[in-house]
Amino acid sequence: MFATWQRGWGRARRVEPGVEVAGGLRVHCRMNSREIEFFAFDDRAETLAGLAAAALREEGITWLTVATTEPQPAVSALEAAGLTMLRQSERLMSVDLRAHPRSRVPAGYRAETTVDDGVVSVQVVAGDGSDAARGCAGVVGGYASADRILTWPDHRRRGLGSAVMGILAGAAIELGAETGLLVGGVEGQQLYRMLGWHTEATVLIAAPPGTVYPE
Repeated sequence: MFATWQRGWGRARRVEPGVEVAGGLRVHCRMNSREIEFFAFDDRAETLAGLAAAALREEGITWLTVATTEPQPAVSALEAAGLTMLRQSERLMSVDLRAHPRSRVPAGYRAETTVDDGVVSVQVVAGDGSDAARGCAGVVGGYASADRILTWPDHRRRGLGSAVMGILAGAAIELGAETGLLVGGVEGQQLYRMLGWHTEATVLIAAPPGTVYPE
C-alpha cells in the first residue's frame, strides 16, 4: 500500500519516477526540503540499514521514509544505521472513496477544480478573492493519493477541509479511483478520521545527522 501511495504522491507532486533500489525506491525530488528521498518498501532492519547507508552517501539533503506497523523497532534500526529521526507522528491512511462524505463549500466561498494528467487540484477562494483552502490528489489505477491539504488560518473551522476532501474524492472516482490514500500529519489526522479514513501504518522520516525538518 505504501508503494501505491508513493506512485500517486509522485504524480501529484510532479516528480520524476523513482529508481528501484534494494528494498525501496530512490526519488530525485528536487524540493526545497530535500533533494533526494528514499522510500522503504519493507521495515526489516537489514533493508533499513542498506537504505540508510545509501542515504548517507548522498550529497544533497536526503530523507528516508518508512511505513511500518512496528515503529519502535524501525526507529531503533534507523538510528543504529546512523540516521536521525525527523518525524514519527505521521500516518498512512486509506478510505473507500465511494463512501467518502461530501459537503458543500460554505456560503461566501467558491471551489475551483482542475484535472490535468491524472492530478485533481481543488482551490477554495474566499469572497474577497483570497486563497482559503486547497488540496490535490494524484490518481494511478484504482487509487488516489491526496496531498497538500491545507486551510489558511483565517478560514479554519468552517468546513473547508471537509469540502476539499469530498470534492477530491468525487473527482478521483470520475478518473477511475476507488481507494483513497494519504500520509497525514497530526493536525490533519482528526479530520481524516472524522471523514472515515483508517490508519494503516505509522510513517517515519529519517535523515543524516544535521538535517532539519522544514517548518
